[in-house]
Amino acid sequence: MKIFKNWIVFLMAFCMLGLSVAANAMEAPDTLVKRISKEVMDAAKANKQIKKGDQKQIYVLVENKIFPHVDFQRMTSLAAGRYWRQATPAQKEQLTKEFRDLLVYTYSNAISKVDNQRLEFKPLRMSPNATDVVVYSRIIQPRGGEPIELSYRMEKTDNGWKIYDVNVLGAWLVETYKGTFASEISRSGIDGLIRVLAEKNKQLASGKPANPAK
Repeated sequence: MKIFKNWIVFLMAFCMLGLSVAANAMEAPDTLVKRISKEVMDAAKANKQIKKGDQKQIYVLVENKIFPHVDFQRMTSLAAGRYWRQATPAQKEQLTKEFRDLLVYTYSNAISKVDNQRLEFKPLRMSPNATDVVVYSRIIQPRGGEPIELSYRMEKTDNGWKIYDVNVLGAWLVETYKGTFASEISRSGIDGLIRVLAEKNKQLASGKPANPAK
């Protein structure tokens, strides 16, 4: 399967989405991303096991800080496209879980590489009644490295703003996976896609290196 090739860059974007549970649910979307970016980056820098690449520690960090504030079901439904309507509730649940885990396992190495990067944000222009926005930012690399442009698609829900897509270097995550999902479903159905993702996750969970080009 083809997946996002810029895997280290992507998770540097993706791992910056954590949030403490006590935060105001209706915090402005750009304020939310600014604050949680610092929380996750600080946690990654402070945890020696994470810096060594300990997947269990990384998974705990991601699960506690990121999962509650990313709409994985919408992300998965967009990646699955028209096939999402054909899936049963059980298939939707399992596909969402496997896709979520794939994103965590595949890009976990990037969290251990968080060092002295910092984020800059562009001013957010949105109407008072907006329910869907894009937050624009970029990673400033240490020692004069080339900045990395990032964008976050966010939707306002009853539980606050949720991230459902990320753009790194001009490529949206959902679009990156959409063609791959469609090809696999056309060959072996939704259950076939679930099996492929589950097998990939088993390999990644066992510590085997992932091939980011497949």
